[in-house]
Amino acid sequence: MTTFRPEVVPGQAPPADSVPPRESSPDAPTSVARLNDTIRGFIDKWGSVWVEGEITSWNLRGGNVFGRLKDLATDATISFRLWSKTLQRLPDDLKPGDHVVACVKADYFVKAGDFSFTVSAMRHMGLGDQLERLERLRAQLRAEGLFDPARKRGIPFLPHCIGLITGERSDAEKDVHRNAELRWPQVRFRTIHAAVQGDRCVPETIGALKALDADPEVDVIVIARGGGDPQTLLGFSDERLLRAVAAASTPVVSAIGHENDHPLLDDVADLRASTPTDAAKRIVPDVGEQRAIVQQLRSRLTTRLTQRVSHDIAQLEQLRSRPSLREPESLLERRTQEVWLLSSRGRDTVERRNDREGRRIVELRASLRALSPGATLARGYAIAHLGDGVILRDAAQAPAGTAVVVTVDRGSIATVSRGELAESGGPPAAPRLEP
Repeated sequence: MTTFRPEVVPGQAPPADSVPPRESSPDAPTSVARLNDTIRGFIDKWGSVWVEGEITSWNLRGGNVFGRLKDLATDATISFRLWSKTLQRLPDDLKPGDHVVACVKADYFVKAGDFSFTVSAMRHMGLGDQLERLERLRAQLRAEGLFDPARKRGIPFLPHCIGLITGERSDAEKDVHRNAELRWPQVRFRTIHAAVQGDRCVPETIGALKALDADPEVDVIVIARGGGDPQTLLGFSDERLLRAVAAASTPVVSAIGHENDHPLLDDVADLRASTPTDAAKRIVPDVGEQRAIVQQLRSRLTTRLTQRVSHDIAQLEQLRSRPSLREPESLLERRTQEVWLLSSRGRDTVERRNDREGRRIVELRASLRALSPGATLARGYAIAHLGDGVILRDAAQAPAGTAVVVTVDRGSIATVSRGELAESGGPPAAPRLEP
């Protein structure tokens, strides 16, 4: 027979109301409610205590806060509840990562068997060590340009093979597969399971990332994990993993936790998805939407082509209705008349020009004849010149015995100069020239 006995603090007698009214056995077990009542009665005897730690989770639901407080030196954590009336008296800027001190009292929720601490007061004690380390790392990576949008790679429109890093048999894996296949049934996955929290998270995730990055068939890599408190998501803010993601040649999508979760991986990755489901929707196009877009484009193309053809037909009909095309012979007749007129005008112009130039030639010929020495010779004059062609203008140029050539209208006469003068003492009379 097994007897249930609550833990007894040394030096103190167990409270009477904390001991079950009777011993339990397989044949006579106690009820769950009686057991929870006994535990709650024992816990209610504990007093309040001030505790120091770092807020790792802060979830606001229905005006109340449900969170976790982590020890500053170890991984020990406690759950706490902060009711709305108490929350109104606290600072408004409390958030995960804050270093606080809180007055807590143990509380056991009988209906759910849930053990937590109720907070009656809480105040800041400075920035938590964990948050401070993350902020320093964030500033360092930002200074190195790892958050720069210019270095982020684009996600392919339709990845043929998606590399997926997630926990084995996790809801995140099911969400990514289901939503991606609903949007594009032919999509393929290469999934590598890795620890998504704890000491094995970072090395296993880095190993899976390198393996998928080296696979030439993988077009995009998704690192996915379901929700969790910030403490369990610390692995996705590890510097080793962040630098491995930045060095990868394949685009990386971060799909960690829920919308309010924001590990540093979200800033380094090429694309941040708020949830694994959102990641599937953002990297895989919807086949229905794409078909609708194609149909819309085909409809627009058909409309444009129809309008263009109709417009061209209307223009062609307009051209055909013009007189020049409806009766092309009229255009030829009009052009024939113009050609005849131009030809006639050209012939008249040429004839007038020929007549004018003919008269000018006659006038020039008459002037030339009037000025020609030949005309003078024809009237009986002669030209005397020496043998070398020098014309005689003075008798002294031809002394006695000089050979002289006399040119008349018809031919030349060779003679010899005598050199005697007439007895009268003067030159012989010059012949009379007729006008």
